[in-house]
Amino acid sequence: MKKFYVFAVIAFLTLLQYCSTSRKTSAKTGGNTSAKTITYVDNLQPTIAANCSPCHFPPKGFKKALDTYEAAKLNIDDIITRISMKPEENGFMPFKHPRLSDSVINVFVKWKTDGLLEK
Repeated sequence: MKKFYVFAVIAFLTLLQYCSTSRKTSAKTGGNTSAKTITYVDNLQPTIAANCSPCHFPPKGFKKALDTYEAAKLNIDDIITRISMKPEENGFMPFKHPRLSDSVINVFVKWKTDGLLEK
């Protein structure tokens, strides 16, 4: 009989770990449990440097500079519009490169939604 109670307690504890609120939140948000705030320094700056350079980064840049927080903040609507376009559309960015993934585009959108935080 003791073995049955030990087994029941172990089974209960095992099932209990699957009832956490984070899993419920995950189910409600479509699996995206990332409540992390997006900032320019941590999230956008590396993406912009990797995908918008050298065209938008001085001194070699020959287009609108996007190498600072202020520049990205002032141009966020245009950036989101252009990176959301299809490659065959006029104005698509990054020019002559594949379209950014939806998850990367969503980082820009979330940054704007979160209030355009720098750090």
